[in-house]
Amino acid sequence: MKLSLIIPVFNEVATLESIWRELHALAWPCPVEYILVDDGSKDGSRELIQRLAGPEDQALLQEKNQGKTAAILRGVAAARGDLIAVQDADLEYDPHDLPRLLRPLLEGKADAVYGSRFKQSGDQVQRTYHRLGIKLLTYFSNLCTGIYLTDLEGCYKIWRADLLKHVVVNSSGFDFDPEVTAKIAKLRVHMQEMHISYNPRAYMEGKKIRYRDGISAGWTLIKYSFLTPFQKCFTPDLPQKYLRYNQTLPEKRSKTP
Repeated sequence: MKLSLIIPVFNEVATLESIWRELHALAWPCPVEYILVDDGSKDGSRELIQRLAGPEDQALLQEKNQGKTAAILRGVAAARGDLIAVQDADLEYDPHDLPRLLRPLLEGKADAVYGSRFKQSGDQVQRTYHRLGIKLLTYFSNLCTGIYLTDLEGCYKIWRADLLKHVVVNSSGFDFDPEVTAKIAKLRVHMQEMHISYNPRAYMEGKKIRYRDGISAGWTLIKYSFLTPFQKCFTPDLPQKYLRYNQTLPEKRSKTP
């Protein structure tokens, strides 16, 4: 199996090269395809991406800033691997966690693995309001989806490509995780959650999440858990293995000559 690792980048020239070196120093349990997506950076990140990307990597350049979700979706569409994960271009998350998170998928024990900053708290220190906000949103997600998680918004998530590529994503901004989670919760999927390390940044250092993003994420959970028909959540060619016994999707339309 092969991993497609999507790295969305927006004005991350100060940290991108460091995270790139860390990723390439890892002992990966499978081949890795790196997909760097620049989302309209103005600080030199664009040029750095073009310099870093090797012949087996993909460097995708957005002409203007469209938001993190748009960058991720561009990477998902281009991914050629069997598994898909996202790595932020900053230094908040430790890439050494990724090989461990891959194991359940490589062993056929999971269709999606979510990293949790709260599964085991350890000695990590976080801002109280930020931790509380994530906890409240995750609790609300659990109520909406019926899936018990301890951290909805952690960066590290790995999905099978034949699952994620068939989720119809309509959100923008920071709503990608709530929408995808609400939708795959409707399916027959095996999910695991594993502890990850975390080094939180302050807003001035680059963190862009605000209170209104939490409100938007909550509405996204309601919208896609309860208000959106099942048939509109997935493409018609979603593999049958993910469907429950009473679920059907519209037939794929054939192209007229």
